Amino acid sequence: MPKTFHERPARMEVGGCPLPEDRLYDLVNEVWWADEPDGRAARVGILGTLGAFAGPFRSLTFRPIEGAVGRGRSVATVESTRFTGAVRLPVDALLLDRNEAVARRPRLLNDAPYDDGWVVRVRPVRPDDPGRLLETASRIAQRLEERIRVRRIRCWPATPDIELYEIGLECSAVLTKLNEELATRPAGEVVLLVTDDPTSPIEMVRWSDQTGHPVLAHRREGTLHQFVVRKEAEPKPRRRPG
Repeated sequence: MPKTFHERPARMEVGGCPLPEDRLYDLVNEVWWADEPDGRAARVGILGTLGAFAGPFRSLTFRPIEGAVGRGRSVATVESTRFTGAVRLPVDALLLDRNEAVARRPRLLNDAPYDDGWVVRVRPVRPDDPGRLLETASRIAQRLEERIRVRRIRCWPATPDIELYEIGLECSAVLTKLNEELATRPAGEVVLLVTDDPTSPIEMVRWSDQTGHPVLAHRREGTLHQFVVRKEAEPKPRRRPG
């Protein structure tokens, strides 16, 4: 049985993307359903893989509806620079509450899709519908992995605001371009840097120590190295021993 919403969830990893095991899923509509502790209400949100595919969300607009909402009906619209779609209910349910925090800060859908980025609170019209119509994480894992492969989804600890592809350049030139880009960005924004320089793993460690901006993740795919970097408001350079 899925755990309740407020418990710390066990998470499997599917195609490099986390998938909590404490809730049920509607993979067709890319939403999750998590019962609250008393079992009388649940929260609905979008899959983290959708956020990774869409990129940073720029807006979430709730539909002006109340009361009972049918399965598959839209309760909100989300939009990023390359994606627009609806958040649909996975079962017939009574709409109880909207998460206004995501309307004010849509990036919660990217940064915390399974936690603070929930979209609506609801109560199922028929209590047995979620267990009957929705699926566990383990049941959708194989199909989700195939979707990740087809869509070429990459999940990162933080969603990049911009992607820099610097191919065929020496690492010194790559780092110059990275520094120039970060200089134009506000604190907290995240850059995905892609380079084919084989020395980049070592050089990025040195760069982070020298600038104080953290490298959140590094992944290698073939000859390409991918780094996720966050600009700090008050970077603190570090000196390495020796």
